[in-house]
Amino acid sequence: MELESDNGKEVPAVEQESLSPQEVAKRINYKYPNIRLLTRALTHRSYVNEHPEVPEDNERLEFLGDAVLDFVVGAWLYNRYPEMAEGQLTRMRSALVRTEQLAEFARQLNLGPSMRLGRGELHGGGRQRLALLCATFEALIGALYLQGEISAVRDFIFPILEKASDGLLLQPDVYDAKSRLQEWAQGHKLGIPQYETRSAEGPDHAKTFTVDVFVNGTLSGSGSGHNKQIAAQTAAADALSKVDDYFPEERLNV
Repeated sequence: MELESDNGKEVPAVEQESLSPQEVAKRINYKYPNIRLLTRALTHRSYVNEHPEVPEDNERLEFLGDAVLDFVVGAWLYNRYPEMAEGQLTRMRSALVRTEQLAEFARQLNLGPSMRLGRGELHGGGRQRLALLCATFEALIGALYLQGEISAVRDFIFPILEKASDGLLLQPDVYDAKSRLQEWAQGHKLGIPQYETRSAEGPDHAKTFTVDVFVNGTLSGSGSGHNKQIAAQTAAADALSKVDDYFPEERLNV
């Protein structure tokens, strides 16, 4: 789609949507004075190729941000879900840092219009490309780390992870411990696991539920979460993590 500019010349709509780094800084509450670093995080190599006066693209920041994200997301999961076994933590981290999810974070922050892209990328729909959105988000994390170290990244990313994680826990392809526990229990002729809500604590808008799971009448696992479904999933994961203790020859990948 083409739009007409003030001087009568037609320009691509994607170029007219462009947001300045200063506008981005204000919108995402970027508290640091070095706008040059944020500008670099938003700059794709295709833009540098067309603007020789621009010294650097965001690829080095992307590399740094990728490494920082792996650590910060892993640390957040470790503390946020103390009942999770190592296998579940690995699966959840992979889900939270995969290209599609990081691109979604970039969309939530509306980074697409702020990405500095060359004309080829712009005309090719670069503002919507998952790989470019993901790379820009990682570069932004790298810029935050250089300016405020881990604490800056933590303050920025933790609220985003909190919103995303509960939804991921309910996606069968990411984390479906209940189904795997039921398959295991029925395979051993132990019947269908039974789930019971032990407690619901906290105010109505931020309750924490604790759920116990019983296999063949025996308490086999417990878990907590912001709703009963998530608590049941973590309870099932807790039960599965104990399968190794009782059936070491089976070692489920949970």
